[in-house]
Amino acid sequence: MENNDSDNQKVADQIYEYAANLLVKEKKSRSEVIDALIDQGIDEEISTIIVENLGDEIDKLKKEGAQKDMLYGALWCVGGFILTLSDIGLIFWGAIVFGAIQFFKGLFNS
Repeated sequence: MENNDSDNQKVADQIYEYAANLLVKEKKSRSEVIDALIDQGIDEEISTIIVENLGDEIDKLKKEGAQKDMLYGALWCVGGFILTLSDIGLIFWGAIVFGAIQFFKGLFNS
């Protein structure tokens, strides 16, 4: 019985990996992935659940990445301003511009 559970888990992992590959690497829409899973013989309801679960995880990861971009962008930009204003004779335009670009990239992606 334990071996059967292990086999079932392997099959489920392969299905999730296939669906994730279609969503992320091949940039297929959710409905296209559901159709592809149905074409592979998976029930429509199960296919929909798989794609919804993967879509939610992907959205969560994208949001976390956008928040990191905003944080690091703000740190670079503020750090560049502080160092420029500290009057050590250098202007840190690169840090300011890089930070602003990274911040707004994160803002638009969130």
